[in-house]
Amino acid sequence: MQGQSVEEIDVENSVQVLEKKAKYPKLKRLFRNKLAVVGLFVILVFVFVAIFAPVLAPFDPTAQHLTQQNLGINTEGHLLGTDNYGRDLLSRVLYGAQISLTVGVIAVAIGMTLGTIFGLFAGFFKKMDTIIMRLMDLLFAFPGILLAMLIIAITGTGLRNVVIAISIWQIPTFARIVRGSALSVKNQEYITALRSEGAGDMTIIFKHILPNCLAPIIVNGTMRLGAAILSLASLSFIGLGAQPPSPEWGAIIAEGQSILYDAPLVTIVPGVAIMLVIFSFNVFGDGLRDALDPNIKEH
Repeated sequence: MQGQSVEEIDVENSVQVLEKKAKYPKLKRLFRNKLAVVGLFVILVFVFVAIFAPVLAPFDPTAQHLTQQNLGINTEGHLLGTDNYGRDLLSRVLYGAQISLTVGVIAVAIGMTLGTIFGLFAGFFKKMDTIIMRLMDLLFAFPGILLAMLIIAITGTGLRNVVIAISIWQIPTFARIVRGSALSVKNQEYITALRSEGAGDMTIIFKHILPNCLAPIIVNGTMRLGAAILSLASLSFIGLGAQPPSPEWGAIIAEGQSILYDAPLVTIVPGVAIMLVIFSFNVFGDGLRDALDPNIKEH
């Protein structure tokens, strides 16, 4: 600080303040979005519930007590009552969060990884573009849930096959998004400079192009989690997903149809859980998209 004038010190301090303010502008922009913060909070609550379901659940979710069928709220220690097999509803919903989030995360992660690789190669290698994107168009020709049903019909029911089906359904969406980003990035001057310096194709793709595609990948992955959980619930509801006595939300709703008038909570509670999770992932994804969008300026 010695030898500096007061004006130079003031300028230096002002620059440091501006740098601190600009250090995490995207994170600050995200947390200014109140709806996105609410969505993130709900997601974290469900993640906590999924992780600690064995501790939080008061009963075994699959244990049947035929003398305690269709009990009401807070009867004999069952806070949300029981189903038509005498199983504790609260315990089943808590374990259902564990199944739904685990399957959703794994399926989206697989689809995101494969879709990203296909998209990068299609965007970078012109000769591979036509082949890869026509394959993606073929997958897009089927509505998502119907494609998943077709795959499960071929591979069989069960959570493992549901993960495979949902992950395949996710691939074309990620591939198209990443391809578009890769096409714009590969024509930048610094990519041309890297090529002139002898950088290999794989180095350019994964070290320089991929980091510039991460924002849309993350945003789309967040929003696709809600769709994956809804797909799991839909497939389980029609008997193609989780099989009894698995406490998956869609399967619980399907079992609760026959006792809708005697024990309506068996259908209502998991339905509300599905709605909250999907809503939370969607609004958080919207907020994340707005925060990461470079075209949105700070005011």
